[in-house]
Amino acid sequence: MSLNQNRRTNADPSAFRSLDWLTVALYLIMVVLGAISIYAASYDFDHASIFSFAEFSGKQFRWIGLGLVIALVILLSDYRIYETYAYPFYVFMLVLLAVTIFIAPDTKGSHSWLKFGPMSLQPAEFAKCATALALAKLFSGYNFRLAGSWHNLFKAVGIILAPVVLIILQKETGSALAYMALFFVLYREGMSGLIMLAALVAVVIFVVAVKYTDPMILDMTKGQFIVIVLTMLTASAMSGIYARSLEVMRNLTLGFGVSIGLAFLCNSLGLHLPWLWFFIAVIVLAGVYMVLTGLRNHLGRLYACAVFAVGAVAFSFSVNMLFDHLAPHQQNRILVSLGIKADPRGAGYNVNQSMIAIGSGGVTGKGFLNGTQTKLKYVPEQHTDFIFCTIGEEEGFVGTTAVIVLFLALILRILTIAERQPSTFSRVYAYSVASIFIFHLCINVGMVIGLCPVIGIPLPFFSYGGSSLWGFTILLFVLLRLDSARKLIRR
Repeated sequence: MSLNQNRRTNADPSAFRSLDWLTVALYLIMVVLGAISIYAASYDFDHASIFSFAEFSGKQFRWIGLGLVIALVILLSDYRIYETYAYPFYVFMLVLLAVTIFIAPDTKGSHSWLKFGPMSLQPAEFAKCATALALAKLFSGYNFRLAGSWHNLFKAVGIILAPVVLIILQKETGSALAYMALFFVLYREGMSGLIMLAALVAVVIFVVAVKYTDPMILDMTKGQFIVIVLTMLTASAMSGIYARSLEVMRNLTLGFGVSIGLAFLCNSLGLHLPWLWFFIAVIVLAGVYMVLTGLRNHLGRLYACAVFAVGAVAFSFSVNMLFDHLAPHQQNRILVSLGIKADPRGAGYNVNQSMIAIGSGGVTGKGFLNGTQTKLKYVPEQHTDFIFCTIGEEEGFVGTTAVIVLFLALILRILTIAERQPSTFSRVYAYSVASIFIFHLCINVGMVIGLCPVIGIPLPFFSYGGSSLWGFTILLFVLLRLDSARKLIRR
Protein backbone atom coordinates (compact mmCIF):
# COMPACT_ATOMS: atom_id res chain seq x y z
CA MET A 1 0.00 0.00 0.00
CA SER A 2 1.36 3.43 -0.90
CA LEU A 3 1.89 6.19 1.65
CA ASN A 4 -0.99 8.25 0.24
CA GLN A 5 -3.32 5.24 0.38
CA ASN A 6 -2.27 4.59 3.98
CA ARG A 7 -3.04 8.20 4.93
CA ARG A 8 -6.45 8.03 3.31
CA THR A 9 -7.22 4.81 5.18
CA ASN A 10 -6.19 6.24 8.54
CA ALA A 11 -8.24 9.38 7.94
CA ASP A 12 -11.33 7.53 6.69
CA PRO A 13 -14.23 8.89 8.80
CA SER A 14 -16.76 6.28 7.72
CA ALA A 15 -18.22 4.25 10.58
CA PHE A 16 -20.43 1.88 8.64
CA ARG A 17 -17.83 -0.69 7.61
CA SER A 18 -17.17 -1.89 11.16
CA LEU A 19 -20.28 -0.58 12.91
CA ASP A 20 -21.67 -2.86 15.61
CA TRP A 21 -25.00 -3.53 13.93
CA LEU A 22 -26.23 -5.78 16.74
CA THR A 23 -26.17 -2.83 19.13
CA VAL A 24 -27.91 -0.66 16.54
CA ALA A 25 -30.61 -3.34 16.14
CA LEU A 26 -31.13 -3.50 19.90
CA TYR A 27 -31.41 0.29 19.99
CA LEU A 28 -34.02 0.37 17.21
CA ILE A 29 -36.07 -2.42 18.80
CA MET A 30 -36.07 -0.67 22.17
CA VAL A 31 -37.04 2.79 20.92
CA VAL A 32 -39.91 1.36 18.85
CA LEU A 33 -41.15 -0.76 21.76
CA GLY A 34 -40.81 2.31 23.97
CA ALA A 35 -43.05 4.39 21.68
CA ILE A 36 -45.62 1.56 21.57
CA SER A 37 -45.56 1.36 25.38
CA ILE A 38 -46.04 5.13 25.61
CA TYR A 39 -49.06 4.81 23.32
CA ALA A 40 -50.46 2.08 25.60
CA ALA A 41 -49.85 4.21 28.70
CA SER A 42 -51.49 7.34 27.29
CA TYR A 43 -54.14 5.70 25.09
CA ASP A 44 -57.69 6.88 25.58
CA PHE A 45 -61.01 5.70 24.25
CA ASP A 46 -61.01 8.14 21.32
CA HIS A 47 -58.79 5.64 19.43
CA ALA A 48 -56.33 8.27 18.28
CA SER A 49 -53.59 7.07 15.93
CA ILE A 50 -50.30 5.99 17.46
CA PHE A 51 -48.56 8.42 15.08
CA SER A 52 -50.77 11.40 15.92
CA PHE A 53 -48.78 14.34 17.23
CA ALA A 54 -51.68 14.96 19.59
CA GLU A 55 -50.60 11.77 21.40
CA PHE A 56 -47.47 11.28 23.45
CA SER A 57 -46.57 8.34 21.23
CA GLY A 58 -46.68 10.51 18.10
CA LYS A 59 -44.45 13.07 19.76
CA GLN A 60 -42.10 10.28 20.83
CA PHE A 61 -41.87 9.03 17.23
CA ARG A 62 -40.90 12.58 16.28
CA TRP A 63 -38.18 12.53 18.93
CA ILE A 64 -37.05 9.14 17.59
CA GLY A 65 -36.83 10.49 14.04
CA LEU A 66 -34.75 13.45 15.15
CA GLY A 67 -32.71 11.12 17.34
CA LEU A 68 -31.86 8.98 14.30
CA VAL A 69 -30.66 12.13 12.54
CA ILE A 70 -28.42 12.89 15.53
CA ALA A 71 -27.14 9.31 15.47
CA LEU A 72 -26.35 9.60 11.75
CA VAL A 73 -24.47 12.85 12.28
CA ILE A 74 -22.40 11.22 15.02
CA LEU A 75 -21.57 8.22 12.83
CA LEU A 76 -20.50 10.51 9.98
CA SER A 77 -18.30 12.64 12.24
CA ASP A 78 -14.58 12.22 12.74
CA TYR A 79 -14.05 9.90 15.70
CA ARG A 80 -11.07 11.97 16.89
CA ILE A 81 -13.14 15.02 17.85
CA TYR A 82 -14.56 13.28 20.92
CA GLU A 83 -11.17 12.87 22.54
CA THR A 84 -9.72 16.12 21.20
CA TYR A 85 -12.63 18.26 22.41
CA ALA A 86 -13.67 16.23 25.46
CA TYR A 87 -12.76 18.96 27.93
CA PRO A 88 -14.34 21.82 25.90
CA PHE A 89 -17.57 19.78 25.63
CA TYR A 90 -17.48 19.23 29.39
CA VAL A 91 -16.83 22.89 30.25
CA PHE A 92 -19.60 23.99 27.88
CA MET A 93 -22.07 21.67 29.59
CA LEU A 94 -21.03 22.90 33.04
CA VAL A 95 -21.64 26.48 31.94
CA LEU A 96 -25.01 25.50 30.47
CA LEU A 97 -25.98 23.71 33.69
CA ALA A 98 -25.01 26.78 35.71
CA VAL A 99 -26.94 29.14 33.44
CA THR A 100 -29.98 26.84 33.58
CA ILE A 101 -30.26 27.42 37.33
CA PHE A 102 -31.02 31.10 36.73
CA ILE A 103 -32.94 31.21 33.44
CA ALA A 104 -35.01 28.00 33.52
CA PRO A 105 -38.66 28.44 34.53
CA ASP A 106 -40.06 26.69 37.57
CA THR A 107 -41.26 23.23 36.49
CA LYS A 108 -42.77 21.24 39.35
CA GLY A 109 -40.37 22.86 41.80
CA SER A 110 -37.18 22.46 39.75
CA HIS A 111 -35.27 24.79 37.42
CA SER A 112 -33.79 22.24 35.04
CA TRP A 113 -35.65 22.66 31.73
CA LEU A 114 -34.74 25.18 29.04
CA LYS A 115 -37.60 26.20 26.78
CA PHE A 116 -37.09 26.76 23.06
CA GLY A 117 -40.52 27.77 21.83
CA PRO A 118 -42.82 24.75 22.16
CA MET A 119 -39.87 22.47 22.94
CA SER A 120 -38.20 21.91 26.32
CA LEU A 121 -34.81 20.30 26.86
CA GLN A 122 -33.06 19.19 30.03
CA PRO A 123 -29.29 19.88 29.88
CA ALA A 124 -28.62 17.34 32.65
CA GLU A 125 -29.41 14.50 30.23
CA PHE A 126 -26.80 15.68 27.72
CA ALA A 127 -24.18 16.45 30.37
CA LYS A 128 -23.86 12.70 31.06
CA CYS A 129 -22.10 12.20 27.74
CA ALA A 130 -19.83 15.21 28.28
CA THR A 131 -18.92 14.00 31.78
CA ALA A 132 -18.16 10.50 30.49
CA LEU A 133 -15.94 11.97 27.75
CA ALA A 134 -14.08 14.19 30.23
CA LEU A 135 -13.54 11.24 32.56
CA ALA A 136 -12.22 9.15 29.66
CA LYS A 137 -9.94 12.00 28.58
CA LEU A 138 -8.51 12.25 32.10
CA PHE A 139 -7.74 8.53 32.26
CA SER A 140 -6.14 8.56 28.82
CA GLY A 141 -3.54 11.10 29.94
CA TYR A 142 0.12 10.14 29.75
CA ASN A 143 1.13 7.80 32.58
CA PHE A 144 -2.16 8.41 34.41
CA ARG A 145 -2.73 6.00 37.29
CA LEU A 146 -5.62 6.00 39.72
CA ALA A 147 -4.34 3.34 42.13
CA GLY A 148 -2.16 4.85 44.83
CA SER A 149 -2.63 8.45 43.70
CA TRP A 150 -4.96 10.59 45.77
CA HIS A 151 -4.23 13.55 43.49
CA ASN A 152 -5.57 11.72 40.43
CA LEU A 153 -8.49 10.34 42.42
CA PHE A 154 -9.54 13.85 43.45
CA LYS A 155 -9.38 14.95 39.81
CA ALA A 156 -11.66 12.09 38.72
CA VAL A 157 -14.10 12.63 41.59
CA GLY A 158 -14.14 16.35 40.83
CA ILE A 159 -15.13 15.72 37.22
CA ILE A 160 -18.05 13.59 38.39
CA LEU A 161 -19.22 15.84 41.24
CA ALA A 162 -19.10 19.20 39.41
CA PRO A 163 -22.25 18.53 37.33
CA VAL A 164 -23.85 16.78 40.32
CA VAL A 165 -23.62 19.96 42.42
CA LEU A 166 -25.05 22.11 39.63
CA ILE A 167 -27.94 19.71 39.00
CA ILE A 168 -28.75 19.58 42.72
CA LEU A 169 -28.87 23.38 42.68
CA GLN A 170 -31.49 22.99 39.94
CA LYS A 171 -33.43 20.89 42.51
CA GLU A 172 -33.17 17.76 40.36
CA THR A 173 -31.80 15.28 42.89
CA GLY A 174 -32.84 12.23 40.87
CA SER A 175 -30.95 13.33 37.76
CA ALA A 176 -27.91 14.16 39.88
CA LEU A 177 -27.84 10.68 41.43
CA ALA A 178 -27.48 9.11 37.97
CA TYR A 179 -23.94 10.51 37.80
CA MET A 180 -22.98 8.41 40.83
CA ALA A 181 -22.91 5.44 38.47
CA LEU A 182 -19.60 6.76 37.13
CA PHE A 183 -17.90 5.80 40.40
CA PHE A 184 -18.11 2.18 39.23
CA VAL A 185 -15.84 3.20 36.36
CA LEU A 186 -13.28 4.50 38.85
CA TYR A 187 -13.37 1.16 40.63
CA ARG A 188 -12.88 -0.66 37.31
CA GLU A 189 -9.85 1.52 36.57
CA GLY A 190 -8.04 0.97 39.85
CA MET A 191 -9.81 2.84 42.66
CA SER A 192 -9.46 1.10 46.00
CA GLY A 193 -12.31 -1.20 46.96
CA LEU A 194 -12.28 0.49 50.37
CA ILE A 195 -13.94 3.54 48.87
CA MET A 196 -16.74 1.39 47.44
CA LEU A 197 -17.04 -0.32 50.82
CA ALA A 198 -17.25 3.07 52.52
CA ALA A 199 -20.03 4.14 50.14
CA LEU A 200 -21.95 0.92 50.84
CA VAL A 201 -21.51 1.35 54.58
CA ALA A 202 -22.70 4.97 54.33
CA VAL A 203 -25.91 3.80 52.62
CA VAL A 204 -26.44 1.13 55.30
CA ILE A 205 -25.84 3.63 58.10
CA PHE A 206 -28.26 6.12 56.53
CA VAL A 207 -31.01 3.50 56.19
CA VAL A 208 -30.48 2.11 59.70
CA ALA A 209 -30.33 5.55 61.33
CA VAL A 210 -33.53 6.71 59.58
CA LYS A 211 -35.46 3.46 59.96
CA TYR A 212 -34.67 2.48 63.57
CA THR A 213 -35.33 5.54 65.69
CA ASP A 214 -37.24 3.80 68.50
CA PRO A 215 -35.58 3.74 71.97
CA MET A 216 -33.22 0.85 72.70
CA ILE A 217 -31.82 -0.40 75.95
CA LEU A 218 -29.18 1.83 77.45
CA ASP A 219 -29.48 5.50 76.43
CA MET A 220 -29.48 5.12 72.66
CA THR A 221 -31.84 4.33 69.83
CA LYS A 222 -31.88 0.96 68.14
CA GLY A 223 -30.37 2.53 65.03
CA GLN A 224 -27.44 3.99 66.95
CA PHE A 225 -26.75 0.66 68.63
CA ILE A 226 -26.87 -1.25 65.30
CA VAL A 227 -24.50 1.25 63.66
CA ILE A 228 -22.02 0.98 66.56
CA VAL A 229 -22.04 -2.83 66.54
CA LEU A 230 -21.67 -2.96 62.73
CA THR A 231 -18.78 -0.47 62.94
CA MET A 232 -17.03 -2.58 65.56
CA LEU A 233 -17.45 -5.81 63.59
CA THR A 234 -16.34 -4.24 60.29
CA ALA A 235 -13.32 -2.49 61.84
CA SER A 236 -12.18 -5.75 63.45
CA ALA A 237 -12.61 -7.69 60.20
CA MET A 238 -10.80 -5.02 58.16
CA SER A 239 -7.80 -5.03 60.51
CA GLY A 240 -7.38 -8.76 59.99
CA ILE A 241 -8.31 -9.14 56.33
CA TYR A 242 -7.30 -5.82 54.77
CA ALA A 243 -4.44 -4.76 57.10
CA ARG A 244 -3.37 -8.40 57.64
CA SER A 245 -2.83 -8.01 61.36
CA LEU A 246 -4.42 -10.89 63.24
CA GLU A 247 -3.09 -9.50 66.52
CA VAL A 248 -4.92 -6.20 66.07
CA MET A 249 -8.08 -8.03 65.00
CA ARG A 250 -7.92 -10.22 68.10
CA ASN A 251 -7.35 -7.27 70.43
CA LEU A 252 -10.13 -5.19 68.83
CA THR A 253 -12.59 -8.07 68.98
CA LEU A 254 -11.77 -8.67 72.63
CA GLY A 255 -12.00 -4.97 73.51
CA PHE A 256 -15.28 -4.41 71.66
CA GLY A 257 -16.80 -7.56 73.13
CA VAL A 258 -15.86 -6.59 76.68
CA SER A 259 -17.26 -3.06 76.24
CA ILE A 260 -20.61 -4.34 74.94
CA GLY A 261 -20.83 -6.98 77.67
CA LEU A 262 -19.95 -4.44 80.36
CA ALA A 263 -22.63 -2.03 79.13
CA PHE A 264 -25.35 -4.71 79.15
CA LEU A 265 -24.28 -5.97 82.57
CA CYS A 266 -24.34 -2.51 84.13
CA ASN A 267 -27.67 -1.74 82.47
CA SER A 268 -29.20 -4.94 83.91
CA LEU A 269 -27.96 -3.88 87.35
CA GLY A 270 -29.70 -0.54 87.00
CA LEU A 271 -26.58 1.56 86.42
CA HIS A 272 -27.79 4.08 83.85
CA LEU A 273 -24.70 5.72 82.47
CA PRO A 274 -24.14 7.67 79.19
CA TRP A 275 -23.40 4.49 77.27
CA LEU A 276 -23.68 6.12 73.85
CA TRP A 277 -20.72 8.36 74.62
CA PHE A 278 -18.96 5.40 76.21
CA PHE A 279 -19.16 3.43 72.94
CA ILE A 280 -18.04 6.45 70.94
CA ALA A 281 -15.04 6.80 73.22
CA VAL A 282 -14.26 3.07 72.78
CA ILE A 283 -14.29 3.40 68.97
CA VAL A 284 -12.14 6.54 69.07
CA LEU A 285 -9.63 4.77 71.34
CA ALA A 286 -9.67 1.80 68.97
CA GLY A 287 -8.86 4.20 66.12
CA VAL A 288 -5.94 5.66 68.08
CA TYR A 289 -4.73 2.14 68.86
CA MET A 290 -4.78 1.19 65.16
CA VAL A 291 -2.89 4.33 64.15
CA LEU A 292 -0.19 3.81 66.79
CA THR A 293 0.15 0.14 65.90
CA GLY A 294 0.39 1.06 62.25
CA LEU A 295 3.18 3.53 62.97
CA ARG A 296 5.07 1.05 65.13
CA ASN A 297 4.78 -1.91 62.77
CA HIS A 298 4.75 0.01 59.47
CA LEU A 299 1.23 -1.17 58.63
CA GLY A 300 -0.17 1.76 56.69
CA ARG A 301 -3.42 -0.04 55.98
CA LEU A 302 -4.37 0.20 59.64
CA TYR A 303 -4.76 3.96 59.11
CA ALA A 304 -7.60 3.28 56.69
CA CYS A 305 -9.22 0.98 59.26
CA ALA A 306 -9.00 3.72 61.88
CA VAL A 307 -10.45 6.34 59.54
CA PHE A 308 -13.28 3.97 58.65
CA ALA A 309 -14.22 3.28 62.28
CA VAL A 310 -14.22 6.91 63.41
CA GLY A 311 -15.76 8.16 60.15
CA ALA A 312 -18.65 5.68 60.31
CA VAL A 313 -19.67 6.85 63.76
CA ALA A 314 -19.27 10.51 62.80
CA PHE A 315 -21.42 10.00 59.71
CA SER A 316 -24.15 8.30 61.75
CA PHE A 317 -24.52 11.50 63.80
CA SER A 318 -24.88 13.59 60.63
CA VAL A 319 -27.65 11.43 59.13
CA ASN A 320 -30.50 13.27 60.83
CA MET A 321 -29.06 16.61 59.72
CA LEU A 322 -28.77 15.38 56.13
CA PHE A 323 -32.28 13.95 56.23
CA ASP A 324 -33.72 17.20 57.59
CA HIS A 325 -32.21 19.11 54.65
CA LEU A 326 -34.15 17.03 52.11
CA ALA A 327 -37.37 18.42 50.69
CA PRO A 328 -40.52 17.20 52.50
CA HIS A 329 -41.67 15.13 49.50
CA GLN A 330 -38.25 13.48 49.31
CA GLN A 331 -38.37 12.65 53.01
CA ASN A 332 -41.82 11.12 52.60
CA ARG A 333 -40.70 8.99 49.66
CA ILE A 334 -37.76 7.61 51.64
CA LEU A 335 -39.92 6.92 54.70
CA VAL A 336 -42.52 5.14 52.57
CA SER A 337 -39.86 3.08 50.76
CA LEU A 338 -38.33 1.97 54.07
CA GLY A 339 -41.73 0.96 55.41
CA ILE A 340 -41.58 3.53 58.20
CA LYS A 341 -44.59 5.45 56.99
CA ALA A 342 -47.70 4.26 55.20
CA ASP A 343 -49.04 6.91 52.84
CA PRO A 344 -51.06 5.13 50.12
CA ARG A 345 -52.82 8.37 49.11
CA GLY A 346 -49.78 10.62 49.27
CA ALA A 347 -46.08 9.87 48.79
CA GLY A 348 -46.75 6.15 48.37
CA TYR A 349 -49.64 6.51 45.92
CA ASN A 350 -47.63 6.14 42.71
CA VAL A 351 -45.73 3.08 43.88
CA ASN A 352 -48.82 1.46 45.39
CA GLN A 353 -50.83 1.86 42.18
CA SER A 354 -47.82 0.77 40.11
CA MET A 355 -47.47 -2.48 42.06
CA ILE A 356 -51.21 -3.11 41.71
CA ALA A 357 -50.91 -2.65 37.95
CA ILE A 358 -47.91 -4.97 37.63
CA GLY A 359 -49.47 -7.57 39.92
CA SER A 360 -52.76 -7.55 38.02
CA GLY A 361 -50.91 -8.42 34.81
CA GLY A 362 -50.07 -11.90 36.02
CA VAL A 363 -47.95 -14.12 33.79
CA THR A 364 -49.10 -13.11 30.31
CA GLY A 365 -50.81 -9.77 30.98
CA LYS A 366 -54.24 -8.41 30.12
CA GLY A 367 -53.35 -7.74 26.50
CA PHE A 368 -52.26 -4.68 24.55
CA LEU A 369 -54.46 -1.63 25.37
CA ASN A 370 -56.50 -3.68 27.85
CA GLY A 371 -54.87 -2.59 31.09
CA THR A 372 -57.54 -1.23 33.43
CA GLN A 373 -55.14 0.51 35.82
CA THR A 374 -53.52 2.13 32.81
CA LYS A 375 -56.70 3.14 31.02
CA LEU A 376 -58.28 4.65 34.11
CA LYS A 377 -55.13 6.71 34.79
CA TYR A 378 -54.54 5.37 38.28
CA VAL A 379 -50.76 5.69 37.98
CA PRO A 380 -49.55 9.30 37.56
CA GLU A 381 -46.65 9.90 35.14
CA GLN A 382 -47.21 6.43 33.71
CA HIS A 383 -45.88 7.36 30.27
CA THR A 384 -42.61 8.68 31.75
CA ASP A 385 -40.97 7.32 34.90
CA PHE A 386 -43.58 4.60 35.50
CA ILE A 387 -43.74 3.22 31.96
CA PHE A 388 -42.54 -0.18 33.21
CA CYS A 389 -45.81 -0.82 35.06
CA THR A 390 -47.75 -0.42 31.79
CA ILE A 391 -45.67 -3.23 30.33
CA GLY A 392 -46.25 -5.30 33.46
CA GLU A 393 -50.03 -4.88 33.37
CA GLU A 394 -50.60 -5.42 29.65
CA GLU A 395 -47.82 -7.89 28.84
CA GLY A 396 -47.40 -9.50 32.24
CA PHE A 397 -44.34 -11.26 33.60
CA VAL A 398 -43.44 -12.38 30.09
CA GLY A 399 -43.35 -8.81 28.78
CA THR A 400 -41.37 -7.34 31.68
CA THR A 401 -38.88 -10.20 31.48
CA ALA A 402 -38.46 -9.58 27.74
CA VAL A 403 -37.73 -5.89 28.38
CA ILE A 404 -35.16 -6.71 31.06
CA VAL A 405 -33.54 -9.29 28.75
CA LEU A 406 -33.27 -6.61 26.04
CA PHE A 407 -31.52 -4.29 28.47
CA LEU A 408 -29.21 -7.05 29.65
CA ALA A 409 -28.35 -7.86 26.04
CA LEU A 410 -27.57 -4.19 25.35
CA ILE A 411 -25.47 -3.81 28.51
CA LEU A 412 -23.54 -7.03 27.84
CA ARG A 413 -22.92 -5.85 24.29
CA ILE A 414 -21.58 -2.52 25.59
CA LEU A 415 -19.29 -4.38 28.00
CA THR A 416 -18.05 -6.53 25.11
CA ILE A 417 -17.35 -3.38 23.12
CA ALA A 418 -15.52 -1.91 26.13
CA GLU A 419 -13.20 -4.88 26.46
CA ARG A 420 -12.12 -4.82 22.82
CA GLN A 421 -11.13 -1.16 22.76
CA PRO A 422 -7.44 -0.56 21.98
CA SER A 423 -7.29 2.82 23.74
CA THR A 424 -7.86 3.84 27.35
CA PHE A 425 -10.11 6.70 26.24
CA SER A 426 -12.55 4.46 24.37
CA ARG A 427 -12.52 1.79 27.09
CA VAL A 428 -13.24 4.20 29.94
CA TYR A 429 -15.97 5.89 27.94
CA ALA A 430 -17.57 2.52 27.14
CA TYR A 431 -17.61 1.53 30.80
CA SER A 432 -19.12 4.91 31.66
CA VAL A 433 -21.96 4.26 29.21
CA ALA A 434 -22.53 0.77 30.61
CA SER A 435 -22.59 2.10 34.19
CA ILE A 436 -25.16 4.77 33.36
CA PHE A 437 -27.46 2.26 31.64
CA ILE A 438 -27.16 -0.20 34.53
CA PHE A 439 -27.95 2.51 37.07
CA HIS A 440 -31.02 3.74 35.20
CA LEU A 441 -32.36 0.21 34.67
CA CYS A 442 -31.92 -0.88 38.29
CA ILE A 443 -33.23 2.30 39.89
CA ASN A 444 -36.20 2.75 37.55
CA VAL A 445 -37.39 -0.85 37.86
CA GLY A 446 -36.69 -0.82 41.60
CA MET A 447 -38.65 2.42 41.93
CA VAL A 448 -41.66 1.05 40.04
CA ILE A 449 -41.85 -2.15 42.13
CA GLY A 450 -41.28 -0.36 45.44
CA LEU A 451 -37.68 -1.35 46.17
CA CYS A 452 -36.28 2.17 45.74
CA PRO A 453 -37.58 5.65 46.58
CA VAL A 454 -39.28 7.53 43.74
CA ILE A 455 -36.52 9.84 42.48
CA GLY A 456 -37.53 10.55 38.88
CA ILE A 457 -35.16 8.28 36.95
CA PRO A 458 -36.41 7.47 33.41
CA LEU A 459 -36.19 4.04 31.80
CA PRO A 460 -33.80 4.47 28.82
CA PHE A 461 -35.52 4.43 25.39
CA PHE A 462 -38.90 3.59 26.96
CA SER A 463 -39.85 6.60 29.07
CA TYR A 464 -41.39 9.52 27.18
CA GLY A 465 -39.22 12.55 26.58
CA GLY A 466 -36.94 14.02 23.97
CA SER A 467 -34.12 14.97 26.34
CA SER A 468 -33.89 11.47 27.79
CA LEU A 469 -34.09 9.77 24.39
CA TRP A 470 -31.56 12.09 22.76
CA GLY A 471 -29.22 11.93 25.76
CA PHE A 472 -29.07 8.13 25.69
CA THR A 473 -28.85 8.12 21.89
CA ILE A 474 -25.82 10.42 21.97
CA LEU A 475 -24.22 8.33 24.72
CA LEU A 476 -24.64 5.12 22.75
CA PHE A 477 -23.77 6.33 19.27
CA VAL A 478 -20.62 8.18 20.35
CA LEU A 479 -19.52 4.82 21.72
CA LEU A 480 -20.42 3.09 18.45
CA ARG A 481 -18.47 5.72 16.51
CA LEU A 482 -15.39 5.19 18.67
CA ASP A 483 -15.77 1.41 18.40
CA SER A 484 -16.11 1.54 14.62
CA ALA A 485 -12.71 3.24 14.45
CA ARG A 486 -10.98 0.85 16.86
CA LYS A 487 -8.72 -0.51 14.09
CA LEU A 488 -7.49 3.01 13.38
CA ILE A 489 -6.88 3.97 17.01
CA ARG A 490 -3.39 3.46 18.35
CA ARG A 491 -2.89 2.05 21.80
